[in-house]
Amino acid sequence: MIEFDSFFNRLYLDITLASFGSLKEYNMTSIEDRYHVVCDQVKTISKRCGRDQDEVMLLAVSKMFPADDIKKLAAIGCHQFAESYVQEACEKVDALSDLNITWHFIGPVQSNKTKDIATRFQWLHSLDRLKIARRLEEQRPDSLAPLNLCIQVNISEDPNKSGILLSEVDAFAAELETFSKLTLRGLMAVPALGLEVGELNSQFRQLSDKQQQLAKKYPQCDTLSLGMSADMKEAIEAGSTMVRVGSAIFGQRQKKN
Repeated sequence: MIEFDSFFNRLYLDITLASFGSLKEYNMTSIEDRYHVVCDQVKTISKRCGRDQDEVMLLAVSKMFPADDIKKLAAIGCHQFAESYVQEACEKVDALSDLNITWHFIGPVQSNKTKDIATRFQWLHSLDRLKIARRLEEQRPDSLAPLNLCIQVNISEDPNKSGILLSEVDAFAAELETFSKLTLRGLMAVPALGLEVGELNSQFRQLSDKQQQLAKKYPQCDTLSLGMSADMKEAIEAGSTMVRVGSAIFGQRQKKN
């Protein structure tokens, strides 16, 4: 059975289809063409809100897509890929080790999977427990650069979402500063579904303000990982430096068993 990650990925694909004219034309286009379309959309949104067109990084969310698709994008200059499932991701990281790829892990982290993340990834966007941070610190090889971290914030205070509360960020960040193999780079959030635009903007601005406050204390904290499919515009307007897009680039996902 084929399904989209969510209603929002379906909506964003609809927006992308407008660039091609029809579903048939979309299906006939290559992954490379669709990637270029999304890149252009990121640059257009950035320009319209007065930001530098190269200030926002596009992460291609390649979960549940084969390594061959990643190779195609890497060949045209896409080097930032995000994965959510550890076992699947490790297979791709190992298979594509000869390519110039920066790997971002954006899914929930289980304690028994921290070693895989510590040894294979350059970024973790979904840190929300000190227990996980301690394990990553212990398991990060000395030969690798410190692991870049984003604290996941439950900006909507949604019980169905992972992440710490906004009020807990300062104390959590201070704890992370005690680790030598981990580097706090910023904040990440996935807002609740179905928010009114005004509320979405308000939550995004709160997270952006907090990231800027952290940057004053921790200069390396320069990242706001915010925005996926339908909320990419609002995220970029709020100051996002990384947006995460999957289906609009790769197409429909097969349902994970």
